Amino acid sequence: MDRTNLLPIGQFAQASGLSVTTLRHYDASGVLAPALVDPDSGYRYFRRDQLRTAQLIRALRQLDMPIEQVRRLLGQGEDEAELASALQAHLTAAERRLEIQRSVVHGLLDRLTEGAGMNHRVTVREGAAIRALVRSATLDQPRLDAFMRDSYQAMYAVAGRGPLTFAGPAFARYHGLCDEENETLVEACLPFTASGAQPEDLPEGMYVLDIPEGTYASTVVEGAAAAFPQVRTAYDAVASWITDHGFAFAGPAQETFRQWTGTPGHPENRLEIAWPIGEPAAG
Repeated sequence: MDRTNLLPIGQFAQASGLSVTTLRHYDASGVLAPALVDPDSGYRYFRRDQLRTAQLIRALRQLDMPIEQVRRLLGQGEDEAELASALQAHLTAAERRLEIQRSVVHGLLDRLTEGAGMNHRVTVREGAAIRALVRSATLDQPRLDAFMRDSYQAMYAVAGRGPLTFAGPAFARYHGLCDEENETLVEACLPFTASGAQPEDLPEGMYVLDIPEGTYASTVVEGAAAAFPQVRTAYDAVASWITDHGFAFAGPAQETFRQWTGTPGHPENRLEIAWPIGEPAAG
């Protein structure tokens, strides 16, 4: 190949703002391959028109865009519309991560200065046996809101056909940590009386669950404190109280919508965080 229009890797590194080591890594990763590799010396050469691509890669990586996503975008020929859409989605995700990080930091600062128990009063209550319509899914927090809305819409439609007699506010059960990095089984529950009409011909994925009576450790949060990720501090407070008092965790955590406007963070929202507990462990 004629090397007249080629830049050796050292000059290309200076022009692109990428180190020689980084360029070699991008070559090995299939992100930016050199135009020519000398068969004898192994030295790499790049075309001058590859400079724009290298600068684009540098900018995308400065935005912490994963290398796999960069490779996928470049594989689509640097389509401007596709790139603009990817950048907007990346910005939205970055802003969401920053919002969560801010909340976590403020929560940690509050705990360091006041302690988790100072902001959340934990009480013990008895809970009656509950029969509920349920839809469940294993998912992470970003998919949670859509799942809840779809589930309750479907369950209210089934309840209206009965018609079922509601026995209390809707609630959800979490069998593990549900956040942006962790999936868990989530059950959306709509309680109804066991002595009245019973649901029939349930759609696929919907079922009836009987939850036995039990004792719960709980706290109530309102407004912004009831929205993710701030609500995690309430979970931490209840979990710490249960552990500190020697009780056993006797089932999944439960969120009960004592008052819910449908808008996360609304000042009139009231959410109870409760965990079923067992007898204190021996010793």
